[in-house]
Amino acid sequence: MRKKRGNTNRAPTPTTKRSDTSWLCSIDAYNILTAGQYTRLSDCPEVKMCVHVYADLISSMTLYLMQNTDKGDIRVKNELSRKLDINPNKLMTSKTFIYNLVWTLMLPGEGNQVTYPRYDTDGYLDNLEPLKPSRATFFDTPNGYAIRYGDVTYSPDEVLHFVINPDPERPWIGTGYRAVLKDVLKGLKQASTTKQALMESPAPSIIVKVDGLTEEFASLEGRTKLASQYLDSSENGRPWFIPADLFDVQQVKPLTLNDLAIAKNMEIDKRTVAGIFTMPPFLVGVGNFNKDEFNNFIGTQIMSKAKIIEQELTRKLLYSPDLYWRFNPRSLYSYSLPEIINAGSMMVDRMAMRRNEWREWIGMSPEEDMEELLALENYIPADKLGEQNKLNGGGGDGGS
Repeated sequence: MRKKRGNTNRAPTPTTKRSDTSWLCSIDAYNILTAGQYTRLSDCPEVKMCVHVYADLISSMTLYLMQNTDKGDIRVKNELSRKLDINPNKLMTSKTFIYNLVWTLMLPGEGNQVTYPRYDTDGYLDNLEPLKPSRATFFDTPNGYAIRYGDVTYSPDEVLHFVINPDPERPWIGTGYRAVLKDVLKGLKQASTTKQALMESPAPSIIVKVDGLTEEFASLEGRTKLASQYLDSSENGRPWFIPADLFDVQQVKPLTLNDLAIAKNMEIDKRTVAGIFTMPPFLVGVGNFNKDEFNNFIGTQIMSKAKIIEQELTRKLLYSPDLYWRFNPRSLYSYSLPEIINAGSMMVDRMAMRRNEWREWIGMSPEEDMEELLALENYIPADKLGEQNKLNGGGGDGGS
């Protein structure tokens, strides 16, 4: 279960702003710069960014209902396939439903998401209703486990239970990411509060050195009198006249994140968060985009999480052994239009796809005269037309 968030979750802020660097040694500074309070995963921007990427990408894929045949697997289009791919829930689209499923699975559900499938009087699937993670609890039974939701208890075969990072002792229960992210979240929170503290309490613009701690400078009243006499009394833009044998005035720059090595530490922590979620660090704002690394992320990590959803939907919603659910990741991969055209050209040349399918890849409408497969004996690639024309005596050097 999640811990309740109390008022102690908020870091205290200083009641007054001070213009001297002694603030860094104050109690207010200690309270701000020490991030020891409990923090929910959903409160960390870097964690939310990682989970958003997973939820957004998985929910953007089309969900196919597939059937095994002797000639290979084919896509089935019927009311059930449309139900899950368009409106699995009466109040949400498929995009929203899957996004919420993944988000709950990775954050508030702490590795678990439970959905109740409701059927109509004829036995057809009517609605998929996600259960609130704050009300769902899991407990062991002699035959396995059960799920209690409010005053109702469900057996695992009555609901869809999606799991990530299974518990070694109870592999049917997910554990989420809280344990591995605990120390990283503390570092990120401390870096964030330190940054905010520096923005709210900047360093002074000048430092005044004196020749010694004489009696005049030993008390607060003496230092205030000194500042009032030589500094505050000067008009803006006018030069200051200060005894040369007493003072040495220097301009200083305010402390920056680089001075405290906060920027570097934040980058390291962001890379650590990205590593825990097994995703490229550029997706959380560290480093430059790399197409090959991104495509590998889609093919491995995104599809790995999608496989959890595919298998649970297949084993709980389908009765026929030759049917299964499958996400289509092709639209997620990063590639340029010339790459799509060249790949389609090779497929058409080898009669592995129709030209209309090729046109669909690049967003063009189908044409009737491009529906048939090209016969190899009658087909001449466009880049070979000139050579064929020469062989037929239709042009070129030495032609008739």
